[in-house]
Amino acid sequence: MNRLADETSPYLRQHEANPVDWYPWGDEAFAAARERNVPILLSVGYSACHWCHVMAHECFEDDDVAARMNELYVNVKVDREERPDVDQLYMDAVQAMTGRGGWPMTAFLTPQGEPFYGGTYYPREQFLQLLDAIDDVWRNRPDDVRQNVDSLTTAVSASSSLTPADDAPTLEQLNETVKALGRAHDPEWGGFGKPPKFPSTFNIELMLRAYMSSGSEPARDIITRTLDAMASGGIYDHLGGGFARYSTDREWIVPHFEKMLYDQASLVQIYVRGLLVLRQPQWRQIVQETVEYVLRTLTHPDGGFFSSEDADSLGPDGTPVEGWFYTWTPDEIRSALANVKPEVIEATLDWWGVDPDAEPNFEGRWILQRADHRGELARDPAIEFARARLLAARQQRPRPGLDDKVLLEWNALFLSALGQAAAVFGHRPWLDAAVRNAEFLLREMRGDDGRWFRSWHADGAPKARHAALAADHAALVDAFTRLAEASGQARWIDEARAVADTMLDWFFDPVDGGLWTSAEDAEHLVVRQKDLIDNAVPSANSQAAMALQRLAALTGEQRYTNQADRILQLLASKVDDGVGSYSNALLATDLRRRGITEVAVVPPDDVDDAQMGPWRDPDPDGAADRDPTSPSAERVALLDEAAKMVRFAHSIHRPDVVLAWGERYDSPLWESREPGHAYVCRDHVCEKPVTTVAELGEQLVGRKVTLQPPSTDPAG
Repeated sequence: MNRLADETSPYLRQHEANPVDWYPWGDEAFAAARERNVPILLSVGYSACHWCHVMAHECFEDDDVAARMNELYVNVKVDREERPDVDQLYMDAVQAMTGRGGWPMTAFLTPQGEPFYGGTYYPREQFLQLLDAIDDVWRNRPDDVRQNVDSLTTAVSASSSLTPADDAPTLEQLNETVKALGRAHDPEWGGFGKPPKFPSTFNIELMLRAYMSSGSEPARDIITRTLDAMASGGIYDHLGGGFARYSTDREWIVPHFEKMLYDQASLVQIYVRGLLVLRQPQWRQIVQETVEYVLRTLTHPDGGFFSSEDADSLGPDGTPVEGWFYTWTPDEIRSALANVKPEVIEATLDWWGVDPDAEPNFEGRWILQRADHRGELARDPAIEFARARLLAARQQRPRPGLDDKVLLEWNALFLSALGQAAAVFGHRPWLDAAVRNAEFLLREMRGDDGRWFRSWHADGAPKARHAALAADHAALVDAFTRLAEASGQARWIDEARAVADTMLDWFFDPVDGGLWTSAEDAEHLVVRQKDLIDNAVPSANSQAAMALQRLAALTGEQRYTNQADRILQLLASKVDDGVGSYSNALLATDLRRRGITEVAVVPPDDVDDAQMGPWRDPDPDGAADRDPTSPSAERVALLDEAAKMVRFAHSIHRPDVVLAWGERYDSPLWESREPGHAYVCRDHVCEKPVTTVAELGEQLVGRKVTLQPPSTDPAG
């Protein structure tokens, strides 16, 4: 066992028995490098990464390779999910040098942590040659090392030296990005750009905003084509729910099989919003199955959400094989459906595109998919019965590896999505899961001094570790705010304020604006960067700009808006640098340009969220039936109408709307409000208060509305 045996990261522990003398990131490694006067060999990856496992097997488990690494270098292993600040710094260096990036990442550093060479995956023989070549350069060509250090340090310092524009990004910049995304869209299979194809949910959300603004049919087509193609392809798990990381092909059929918590968060959110705007019923099924996948498979008993499931699982010979858990042969399907009518078996094969007479679509096996029937996802009873049987049979296989660490940022992202889905679907168990998660984060990942940790693992001592970054705080502000809107509980606004204040106190740049990636008192890396680019998760700065605006509208705290404006000014000079790289920043810009509409639904006095919420049981005591003229009957009627107004506010996707209801908290939205009334305000200037859902509908969407009773079944 090497030093990684003392770590809690599942990824680091995967390397604890390597013959490589690994160090975790820290002072001990850099002190050893200085003492020996040798470079640091930094290897960065994550648990669900297929090619990380390949390189580990080919190189780090090989005695000869390990001996060479130990002789020439101090070797440091980093879990990129625990330390995205370290990962981003050296990934920027690798991309500046090679023009590409990815994991596993391999970087060579001076004993002071300065990068001078790097790349990604290396097979064994090439890696051995690289080890010798870098050693030769280090010993014999110090001027070349210093030249590379200077060049790469300049490259990785770009975000730290960025100066703000005079204003936020313009509407013209937003519109140009939407046009560019339209040109990048695949008109046949959806998505943006060439394979590999990623979900790119921020791009889809931008197109949704464009459709809502103009009614553009091309924008609508892009949204429906992409969401239907992803949900019908092999990137979606048709048996167990949830999405794989990305598709290797244009048609979304062959995924890279790892399942990441953050992808489930962003995809639940975009399918919920697409459902509200475009009313495509098949997307309800996708939301339901994806949420239930996370609650079933990626949830700690105490409420935290795990990080990911691996791309690889053990095959029949006991060795890891990518995608084995998810793929099938026709005979395996027939075996799982033993004693089922032959016509049902044949219908099942046909439903998921498994043709026994054709070439399988993945390495001799079949990925289940509906690509030839995009959007046709509702299963009749026979197919649903077959799905349950196949799922039960699949559960008998060795599951992919589970990365069971809990990350603050990713938990906050899914908490936000889960709260929104619970409110839209009126499904109380989902809200209860969201509240349990929020309470877990407060209990387990916030220190006694009020500062937050990024990572938690049940086996850790302590369980929580690594100082939280700006991205953790920004995501958490949004999550607590969304949970307040979903639950009607005032405490989550108080928690959102506390996190926002901590974020601004420790991460905000008072000179140029924006958030530094790490806190003022955090470990000093060779460069202090700012997280600006939207990737699979929103950048810390775009997320904060969005969350602070919404929190300001709910609380009346103008300072949050002021800081959001300064973040947007910093981003303004970057949003033209790459189509899709700043889409969430442009969503935050769109919110700022439109302004926010505040909705407050004031309950009758002394009413809690359970009595008034979207999941309310109308007239639980039967008071109205006993005496329709009684005070209790009148109260029931007020509660019912208030609940309808809350449900209506949740049932529309208006990204410029924030909602206050249930428990009162310190905000102008609650001042001088009459019980049983709803108020629609803009910049805290309100329209005439209303008392019915029909009136509220007229103020918010320009027409009277009616509502069906909420369903206790999220699929209903």
